[in-house]
Amino acid sequence: MKIKHNATIPSIGYVGDCLAGVDEVGRGPLAGDVVAAAVILDPMNVIEGLRDSKKLTAARRDALYECIYEQATAVAVGRASVAEIDQHNILNASLLAMHRAVANLKAQPEYVLVDGNRLPSWDYPSEAIVKGDNLFDCISAASIIAKVVRDREMIALAQEYPEYQFDRHKGYPTAVHLQALEEHGASIHHRKSFAPVRRILQSTSTSTSTSC
Repeated sequence: MKIKHNATIPSIGYVGDCLAGVDEVGRGPLAGDVVAAAVILDPMNVIEGLRDSKKLTAARRDALYECIYEQATAVAVGRASVAEIDQHNILNASLLAMHRAVANLKAQPEYVLVDGNRLPSWDYPSEAIVKGDNLFDCISAASIIAKVVRDREMIALAQEYPEYQFDRHKGYPTAVHLQALEEHGASIHHRKSFAPVRRILQSTSTSTSTSC
């Protein structure tokens, strides 16, 4: 059974209305920022249908996105750029994005629930919850916000770089995306530290050196 956002948290016994849920989207893609969201839900405005964003249709995510922004106590987004991902690695960049999302909340939480098994380095009382986006409404809401924000950014990026078809795969390493990388090389939005992109860059560098 899904635990509601204002329920007692079993491990610590927190009860209150200033509970933030945090989730990120974009660890696996070869391109684009990693985006995190933090959400504090309003117990007086229950939003029906919250669940892991990956289990919702795009249309349903969009509808819930609007509801969350209209009815939640606080919503904020944080991100880590492609450059930061390449510099710090994707795990640390994801934690950085989460840290920024919580810091951006207009109301600071009393307790934070983070989806996954790692916590950012911060002073908030908090807990990492594996598959938390299926257990806590506040994490489900955060996953929806992060997913919609990042997907929209990749769709916009597809207008600028149509050859990669970012609107189709959102930067993930699909066959279509890998083929586009082979044909067009890497863009400035690709993560150079990720193996498929690194191989393309090395191949291009080798070809250039050979031709010279």
